[in-house]
Amino acid sequence: MAKPIHLYNTLTRRKEEFEPLHAPAVGMYVCGPTVYGDPHLGHVRPAVTFDLLFRLLRYEGYKVRYVRNITDVGHLENDADSGEDKIARKARLEQLEPMEIAQYYTNRYHEFMDRLGVLRPSIEPHASGHIIEQIEMTKAILEAGYAYVSNGSVYFDVQKYVSDGHNYGILSGRNLDDMQSGGRSEDFGNEKRFPADFALWKKASPEHIMRWPSPWSEGFPGWHLECSAMSAKYLGETFDIHGGGMDLMFPHHECEIAQSTAAQGHASARYWVHNNMVTIGGQKMGKSLGNFITLEQFFTGDHALLSQAYAPMVIRFFILQAHYRSTLDFSDEALQAAEKGLERLTRAWNLLTSGRLTPASASTIPSPASLLAECEEALCDDLNSPVAIAKLFDWVRHVNALNDGTLSATAEDIQTLRDTFDRILGDLLGLSPSVAGETASTGSDNRLGGVVDMVLEVRQQAKAAKDWATSDLIRDRLAALGIRVKDRKDGADWELD
Repeated sequence: MAKPIHLYNTLTRRKEEFEPLHAPAVGMYVCGPTVYGDPHLGHVRPAVTFDLLFRLLRYEGYKVRYVRNITDVGHLENDADSGEDKIARKARLEQLEPMEIAQYYTNRYHEFMDRLGVLRPSIEPHASGHIIEQIEMTKAILEAGYAYVSNGSVYFDVQKYVSDGHNYGILSGRNLDDMQSGGRSEDFGNEKRFPADFALWKKASPEHIMRWPSPWSEGFPGWHLECSAMSAKYLGETFDIHGGGMDLMFPHHECEIAQSTAAQGHASARYWVHNNMVTIGGQKMGKSLGNFITLEQFFTGDHALLSQAYAPMVIRFFILQAHYRSTLDFSDEALQAAEKGLERLTRAWNLLTSGRLTPASASTIPSPASLLAECEEALCDDLNSPVAIAKLFDWVRHVNALNDGTLSATAEDIQTLRDTFDRILGDLLGLSPSVAGETASTGSDNRLGGVVDMVLEVRQQAKAAKDWATSDLIRDRLAALGIRVKDRKDGADWELD
């Protein structure tokens, strides 16, 4: 039987027990990338956060339909209704087709997310592939009286929506009088009746490349509309979880709620889950601010703020060390600390899987079953990955004590402990068991751990033959490479210096 999962619901501003509409089926929609550039650390956090939730739900026995969209049209430069389409602008600058840009950066996004252990969603719809659905939803909103046509564009009528008793601001807590998200009316040639009105459909200017026919004009859908239309298509008018970054809460998610309510008569998602931002020097990391570091730069170390390269699993572990609802401030020092912490966990994991631990007739360690229960409880409590990781670190001491011979465990307990590390670190946290084998200095995926173990076996044979010169030479050459060897009675361990 599945353990109860509690999630913080932004809509109600409290932590609630998750109760799916049609258990054991769960529908989850998460806002994906706008594919006009390489992913950076700010993109990693929602990907890893909702990958963790996806893994947890499946682990607890739910059958999850996970939908994560690709925005390849309609996302304008200022995230509202003015400026140039981000993908079209990139295409113009590089003299390529917009879909060429979208496909290239979609491929890049997949490549990097795969390396970070992020599972692919069940469905990955593209905004450009669902123009018909977006036009039909716009028609429904117009028919309900919550939109108006202006010069070939269609805008959502926020004041009419509010006057009919709906709460525009129910998610973000914003007051309508203070909202200027859509810009001043005069910025749109007086197309808008109210500054906070937002576009459902935009008439394309003559130079605009990406355009489709509609009842109102040749144009393209507004950015917010795609998620309302595609979530309804694949998950139904009401579904369980809608996720995304906190920076999307307004205007994007607020507009989604208004659109769905206007078209369907009710909101879409029951639980709204938001991860907090990645900051750098206290400021949000993002392309628009020019203070981002791409994943490729993390993997190669090619950035002024980085002292070295970092393996993909180090980046994932860095994200998981902080609770998803807390701000995560980037620094090179914090990444170095994450790398060392992950190495400690990985060494213990490798010891459990190496067969080097000698079983005893009786155990002097606590029951390994308690570790699994405590980590699972932490993750079921609003995805509290920092607590789960802390529990694992507590057990690293026990594993090291087993290795030193100061504690003992039966073969059954060693196996249970190994299975627990596999489930928590591998299945739930999504950290690859070969993480120690990734050489951060090159960003390549080689099996360093296996190579070092093989070299140490050769050294052990040299010691058995009393070939002390070869034994010392191997130890010293490994030390020169930053690999410290620690001799034991029945062999040797190693760690990165």
